[in-house]
Amino acid sequence: MNLDDFSDLIERPDGGVRRDAEERRERLNVPVGALGRLDELAEWLSAAQQSAPVRTIEQPRVVLFAGDHGVARLDVSGRAAGTAHELVRATLEGASPLAVLARRYAVPVRIVDAGLDCDPELLPEAVVRTRVRRGSGRIDVEDALTAEEARAAVRLGIAVADEEADSGTDLVVLGDLSVGGTTAAATLIAALCGTDASVVTGRGGAGIDDLAWMRKCAAVRDALRRARPVLGDQLELLATVGGADLAAMTGFLLQCAVRRLPVILDGVVGAAAALVGQRAAFRAPDWWLAGQASGEPAQAKALDRMALNPVLDHGVIVGEGCGALLALPLVQAAAALAAELPEREPDADAEADADADGNADADGAGDETDGGAQEATG
Repeated sequence: MNLDDFSDLIERPDGGVRRDAEERRERLNVPVGALGRLDELAEWLSAAQQSAPVRTIEQPRVVLFAGDHGVARLDVSGRAAGTAHELVRATLEGASPLAVLARRYAVPVRIVDAGLDCDPELLPEAVVRTRVRRGSGRIDVEDALTAEEARAAVRLGIAVADEEADSGTDLVVLGDLSVGGTTAAATLIAALCGTDASVVTGRGGAGIDDLAWMRKCAAVRDALRRARPVLGDQLELLATVGGADLAAMTGFLLQCAVRRLPVILDGVVGAAAALVGQRAAFRAPDWWLAGQASGEPAQAKALDRMALNPVLDHGVIVGEGCGALLALPLVQAAAALAAELPEREPDADAEADADADGNADADGAGDETDGGAQEATG
């Protein structure tokens, strides 16, 4: 498997359709610019759908990749190591912020266990059957995955993307349920952006104190030393300092771009997977939308590198896909407005002027004909 192969498979969204959408926008009975960024969102979606006017979003889906990271054992997270399954359980039971929002918006949620560190019996078979391995390695001192596990995780993401595209999903809200995931994500982004650990290290969705932040910086620094020698191979990079969930998300994002399935990204973990995907296929980010600014410095670095401008900046740091899901109604509103607003009637005065000009031209032509006839008679 070579992730660079995706570069030949991914095309940009249809530029001609986007121009058609822009021209139609100019004919709507709402002044251009009055809807702000909603126009841009509608045109992005129209190009992705290859449809002008844009189709309204009918079957969105939240997809969450779950995994535990061994680096969490260094107390770099606000949650105890190996407890990501509790996040999964809360979501399944409808008790997490993401679950509340998904219920409110009537959006189904799919959870994919890529690398949880728990007994399979603690969760439903439908969730754990996809697990690549139990937890990812401690990236400051060992590889997160073996080479074969990294390939298996990417293939898992590809398969999930194909299943979603085949089932009729027309927009994906992508998130993660992980403990220690922001540390691995910060390492990937620092490596790909050539940045020091302190520049990309944030405090995560659960929040950490200053001592934990310093431990996290040290972990990212040590992991970076292991990441830099393998920067030339994205798959090896994911195996060295990524994790099963990050590798699966990378495969998922790349295959969604192949299948022309637009995705809203959430926080720093999704941004890290997207940045690895961009390194493999430079056109891929055209299919992704940054749902929110999470406040994580690594996310800001990654989004800037991919030229993605977040839709929302409300200080939502809870993660789990919440920020991306909060952006979904805006994207749906943009699509609905572009699809359903009527075009304005042609200007009556302009029509009258056009008719008058046409009649004048006809009279002039008649005069010339009469003159010509008189000359012929003479």
